Amino acid sequence: MAMFPTTPSITLHDPLAELLGAGDEPFTYTFADAVKLAGHACPTVAGAFLMAKRALDALYPDGLPERGDVAIEVPGRMDEGVTGPITQIFTLVTGAAADNGFHGLAGQFARLRLMRFGDMPNSGGPFLFRRLSNGRRVEVSYSPRHFPPDPRMGELLPRILGGHATPAERRAFGDMWRERVVAILKDAGEHTVITREK
Repeated sequence: MAMFPTTPSITLHDPLAELLGAGDEPFTYTFADAVKLAGHACPTVAGAFLMAKRALDALYPDGLPERGDVAIEVPGRMDEGVTGPITQIFTLVTGAAADNGFHGLAGQFARLRLMRFGDMPNSGGPFLFRRLSNGRRVEVSYSPRHFPPDPRMGELLPRILGGHATPAERRAFGDMWRERVVAILKDAGEHTVITREK
């Protein structure tokens, strides 16, 4: 049995992968792929995956999204708060990267500088996704407050981090944590992601 739902998923065409024979194409990403990249599952990683999904659905209402055809403007600095984990998931899905991205082939397929960060602290503003092929733009933001954590988690976490929790308490905490993430994923962004076309 899968630990996390396989839906929602994100399917994209990647012209660079197609050119270089990178296996089956188009690519389909599930939340499990985001977990493997982040090394953990949490409401923030789930939110990043759902924001990417919602943004791509808005930018490509009539066809398959194209990896490498999306630029992203990030409110705030790269090293601020949870910006890093969120934008790593965005890069996984869209290919958009900062200065460390792929330089391209003869001026084509470049992924670097498709993600730009602000130089001021994030004031809670949305992420702006822009489709390069037609200029269409959409803003997305996320809040998991509709799915609050189980109050027992706040009691268990100090015991776990302090090395005083029993194996049963550790399992209970992990189950409660995962249940919250699963609930956020099953909601598919209906109550957590705000999308606004620009």
